[in-house]
Amino acid sequence: MTDLSWTEFERVEMRVGTIVEAKDFPQAKKPAYQLTIDFGKVIGLKKTSAQITQRYTPESLIGRQVVAVVNFPKKQIGPFMSECLVLGSVGEGNDIVLLAPDFVVENGLRIG
Repeated sequence: MTDLSWTEFERVEMRVGTIVEAKDFPQAKKPAYQLTIDFGKVIGLKKTSAQITQRYTPESLIGRQVVAVVNFPKKQIGPFMSECLVLGSVGEGNDIVLLAPDFVVENGLRIG
């Protein structure tokens, strides 16, 4: 692992958003959901695919705030275009726990 410079870290746009839609993604190679996340007025809605099916159901994700990187290039995942990367801790067997603020905050707030 190599260290990032402070300048490199400042370029990573980690933002808080609220999941407004979550549905199964049957075309994914590994079990995943398609998420639509609201990052507020400036950034708007972004879509992503997340392999978080071990701990979460689509219903349990609606209304949940999460942290995501919003300035990665778009990535085609099968028939789906991913526009951001939801962050989570990755445990044994790809057991992912989403990162989230302790309290409800304004969508779009930057993590820094």
